[in-house]
Amino acid sequence: MSKIAFIFPGQGTQYIGMGKDFYEECKVSREMFELAGKAADLDVASLCFEKNEKINITEYTQIAMLATEVAILKAIEEKGYKPDVTAGLSLGEYGALAAAGVMSPEDIFKIVRKRGIYMQEAVPVGGAMTAVLGLPSDRIERICEETQGMVSIANYNCPGQIVVTGEAEAVGKASEAFIAEGAKRCIPLNVSGPFHSPLLKGAGERLEEALEEVMIREIAIPYLSNVTGNYVTEKEQVKQLLTAQVSSSVRWQQSVERMIADGVNTFVEIGPGKTLSGFIRKIEKEVKAEHKITAINIEKVEDMENLVTIQPTAS
Repeated sequence: MSKIAFIFPGQGTQYIGMGKDFYEECKVSREMFELAGKAADLDVASLCFEKNEKINITEYTQIAMLATEVAILKAIEEKGYKPDVTAGLSLGEYGALAAAGVMSPEDIFKIVRKRGIYMQEAVPVGGAMTAVLGLPSDRIERICEETQGMVSIANYNCPGQIVVTGEAEAVGKASEAFIAEGAKRCIPLNVSGPFHSPLLKGAGERLEEALEEVMIREIAIPYLSNVTGNYVTEKEQVKQLLTAQVSSSVRWQQSVERMIADGVNTFVEIGPGKTLSGFIRKIEKEVKAEHKITAINIEKVEDMENLVTIQPTAS
């Protein structure tokens, strides 16, 4: 029997017009955009649909991405589809929380609006992120430890692709060492700060205070934490892990490997782009899964036709 995972991308895949067809054609999706706008005290629909520069600024990107993901999620759920497990990359973990029923959509929108602001305000001068291609993680970890200054792994995306983060000078020195060690390429990322770095610990502390006001529900559907790459089994763990996530490595590859090991063979990527689907194909080759892995992306209303390949799980 097929096991289904709903997965949600992080910021970086956003674009003007994302989710607009869901807003126009699905009442439940429109309600989610409106709820996000009310919770964030922003015109989120205009942010997503009308040409503007804010959509690529972290404090706005995060609420725009999440509103789009939850709007699409609710349209899929309305069709009778639910996952066996869920996960998301960085910001996408909040989409997973929505799918898992851990927080109400209103609370998730409020928290992510604050998260975006806190992360934007905490960005230090002179931070950087770089994607390292073609070098094993253990060698990247070693070089980070040996490099003077603050540099660490931000994302374990998939085999052959790891992102490092930290002080620009340290990231630059480490990048030279990665190439000398045999990395194929080191690609500086066009980001506004060194995300998932200890340099952003202050943003996590502010988020921790904001989370005190949020009610955490029982975990209805299993979901995986970026911090551990494993399932969150107790609702008491949720706030602590979300706090740590801001300044910790995102263990996406480990999360996908765990899901595949547990029998997940269908991944439904919900939101803009196909980044996670690409990562999954590379991870599948690495783990040599017993069963063929299918990755479906849902970012347009017409994409929901692809759901016919899996069986609805709700009446």
